[in-house]
Amino acid sequence: MGESHGSSSTPSSFSSLRSYGKAIIEIPKRLHRRAGSVTTTFEEMSRVKARSGSDMHKSLRWYDLVGFGIGGMVGAGVFVTTGRATRLYAGPAVIISYAIAGLCALVSAFCYTEFAVDMPVAGGAFSYLRITFGEFAAFLTGANLVMEYVFSNAAVARSFTAYLGATFGISATEKWRITVSGLPDGFNQLDFIAVAVILIISLIICQSTRESSVMNTVLTALHILFIGFIIVMGFWKGDSKNFTEPANPDKNPSGFFPYGISGVFNGAAMVYLSYIGYDAVSTMAEEVRNPIKDIPVGVSGSVFLVTILYCLMAASMSKLVPYDAIDTEAPFSSAFKGSDGWGWVSNVIGGGASFGILTSLMVSMLGQARYLCVIGRSNIVPSWFARVHPKTSTPVNASAFLGLLTAVISLFTDLNVLLNLVSIGTLFVFYMVANAVIYRRYVSIGTTNPWPTFSFLFSFSFIAILFTFLWQFASPGKTKSVILGTCMGILVGILLAFNMLVPQTRKPEYWSVPLMPWIPCISIFLNVFLLGCQDGQSYIRFGIFSGVVVLFYVFYSVHASFDAEGQCCTQNYKQLERNPEKTTVNGSISKV
Repeated sequence: MGESHGSSSTPSSFSSLRSYGKAIIEIPKRLHRRAGSVTTTFEEMSRVKARSGSDMHKSLRWYDLVGFGIGGMVGAGVFVTTGRATRLYAGPAVIISYAIAGLCALVSAFCYTEFAVDMPVAGGAFSYLRITFGEFAAFLTGANLVMEYVFSNAAVARSFTAYLGATFGISATEKWRITVSGLPDGFNQLDFIAVAVILIISLIICQSTRESSVMNTVLTALHILFIGFIIVMGFWKGDSKNFTEPANPDKNPSGFFPYGISGVFNGAAMVYLSYIGYDAVSTMAEEVRNPIKDIPVGVSGSVFLVTILYCLMAASMSKLVPYDAIDTEAPFSSAFKGSDGWGWVSNVIGGGASFGILTSLMVSMLGQARYLCVIGRSNIVPSWFARVHPKTSTPVNASAFLGLLTAVISLFTDLNVLLNLVSIGTLFVFYMVANAVIYRRYVSIGTTNPWPTFSFLFSFSFIAILFTFLWQFASPGKTKSVILGTCMGILVGILLAFNMLVPQTRKPEYWSVPLMPWIPCISIFLNVFLLGCQDGQSYIRFGIFSGVVVLFYVFYSVHASFDAEGQCCTQNYKQLERNPEKTTVNGSISKV
């Protein structure tokens, strides 16, 4: 009996150890794995898509996507970030901060659109980077995307409490949040209203994407009316002197740029959270009826419209109240408090913002669930997250898990802690997608040497980082201006050289980023620059989170994914033995 046990367990243990060793050895290969051809790409996507079981219904059109984009962006970010960005960083020049962030989002949206039309699957950036740069880069990015959504949704839910309080003329911090003295600052105010809102929306999005779209359209239409009301009231009731004069000129600087140009870019980095919604739109590509026509309009169109609305709203708020008197948690509704005969406007704005925040939460929570669903399809996280319910055609498991996680975080985490961490995650992901769209255009595995493109991307990013570092830390003066100008000249020079010397190997059939590689390079530079505007504590949190992600990948993901791929290859090999003229892809027979 002992012999039998020894002879069976030892090979099993050895086999397990050997399998794990192969998985670890596989890591460098995964870092360099690419899609060799369009056929390989579609076969890979088809195979992993089957792990969800049921398909998602293709029920969305371009107007649904525009509605999701506007609802996802205008619904929350502008109400959450504008107050802090204006008071702490940009002052009245927050208008320009929104324009810069909008430009950055628009050029990033072009990159997303090319991928989404070419590969209309759920998962957004995770799917694009997995095909382009391999599994590890995709997982690092995908984990940051999920983190970004969870923390931003938690921040938005806490802001909902503040605006709901404004609707009834109540201070939410004092009346509706419970302060726990034993917890550290930033984590000591419990918000049970935020928890309830997240749980209710989680139940709604588990039911049906189409019904969620209808509800989003209705809420977004109502919210746009409130947005128009805010803009009209701000320009009518406001005073132009607030663009240049603070409430307390003895303590705070005056002028349209009270904190200088650097403050404008710091503000742009913070308000970039307001554009997170269009990324959620790209995750729904698998549910779009006509991706070729609907996705470009839905993604880029919603970003363009929202940028205009944001700039008008920021101008309206800056005209209403001096920047140093703005309420950082509910800036728009608080602007009318204390005004003779205009106090009711504060209540109306609070109610309108509450509607918008609900739409934003719904879109963002739809997006975060689809990201986790696609990551689960790759077995990098447990495949339980990838399951699509056969009746609702929605990723119920991912939606429920992330809803609970978001609710827990929103219960006790302060708004400022959440916002900075979200901005870094967003900028990092958009930076990676811009690099990926260039690499995919210029490199074809097996026929193209990838090193010229790799060298260009590395050099461009390095000079952009150097420019950003000098902008932030070099002493003002002529020398700084000369060095910055030199860096910018080098960036343009290597971009021109790459454009002339390295030919494109492929161009998407239906929709492509215009002015390649200029548009993606602008996106790379702007994302790097805005990343340089973040504070040190946010980078520490980002580094800790990324370190945990890498450890999870090494000790779980690479092993689980390796085994899953091995099983798939074994199944295909057995079928090929039975019928050498055909092979199996995702359970369907096709000619080799």
